Amino acid sequence: MEIVLVKLGEIVLKGLNRRQFEDRLIKNIKNTLKYVGECEIKNAQSTISVIPQNSFVDLDEVCERISRVFGIVSYSRAGVCPEKTMESVLKTAPEYLADELRAAKTFKVEAKRSDKKFPLKSPEICRETGAAVLRAFPHLRVDVHNPDVTVHVEIRDFAAYIHGKPLRGAGGIPVGTGGNAAVLISGGIDSPVAAYMMAKRGVRLTAIHFASPPYTSERAEQKVVTLLKKVAKYSGDITMYTVPFTRIQEEIRRRCPEELFTIIMRRMMMKIAEQVARSRRCSALITGESLGQVASQTIDAIACTDAAAGMPVFRPLIGMDKQEIIDISYKIDTYETSIEPYEDCCTVFTPKHPRTKPVLEFVERAEKEAELDSMIDEAVANLKITYINNKED
Repeated sequence: MEIVLVKLGEIVLKGLNRRQFEDRLIKNIKNTLKYVGECEIKNAQSTISVIPQNSFVDLDEVCERISRVFGIVSYSRAGVCPEKTMESVLKTAPEYLADELRAAKTFKVEAKRSDKKFPLKSPEICRETGAAVLRAFPHLRVDVHNPDVTVHVEIRDFAAYIHGKPLRGAGGIPVGTGGNAAVLISGGIDSPVAAYMMAKRGVRLTAIHFASPPYTSERAEQKVVTLLKKVAKYSGDITMYTVPFTRIQEEIRRRCPEELFTIIMRRMMMKIAEQVARSRRCSALITGESLGQVASQTIDAIACTDAAAGMPVFRPLIGMDKQEIIDISYKIDTYETSIEPYEDCCTVFTPKHPRTKPVLEFVERAEKEAELDSMIDEAVANLKITYINNKED
């Protein structure tokens, strides 16, 4: 029988509220595995056991999905010893890891005895298991510093387990423990990465997308849905609100100074996003801005934008360069979708010479004279809602 052993990340550093983090993590694991099959989840001694309940459960898919659950530092596909005895361990270890050991030249054994009632201590378990492995694979030699294979023996409350090298988990803290926030999502490289990074810090995501037909196409909106499906593999289900933004952008072009087009557009987005976010009980907004990347991302421009927000704005990419952001987009599989040639509304009516050091007083005056705030309620009243889950296509 095989199971998956899941090790907790920074949750173990929590104090009196640790149980809340563990409960949320278990709930998130159950949610991501609901499309795979029936699995029993047990939690003990800072380790979660994922136990398939029938032969139809694909453990490869279980591991793949668990690798994307925030709050997990590592996970291992493990063989369960038929009995919690040393004899069973000595028989199971060389059998379960036979393929890896056969191909290796060196190995070592590491043991963890969480059940202190087990008669042998960890060094004795290592010694006897190592001897059993050498008897089964005499070509091997022991290397405690840099082995080809490490045989892990875990003696836990429920059973004894054998596994190879643990695989790295997603890290972070469980989604749902960090509150709710709304991410302004475009079809570019940056905003999906920003969404991923805030989900990693436990934030449950709502997405807000601005569409400007006929200047932007349905394919551009579908591109955003595809990006969010990739993010949802890590964050869990996301509700996306698409805002009709054409009329507001046309009024900005018609009635505002050209050099302020971008900053006023961003301020209108913030005002609309705040209304949508509050209606969804979100406490903050998230954007993919990186300081100095474009004209609207200077300190002065960001200050003008934030003045319109009315709630905290998180910018997890603010100190990152473009290559760092691209590297993460490759990791979460959003890059190739992000570079598809479908424009988003941020590129509509782009000024030739945008103001990089806008003065808030002048921006607010231009905004007021254009009477743009009167169109916010209309935009919010005509939202399109799309529900996105983490089910594989």
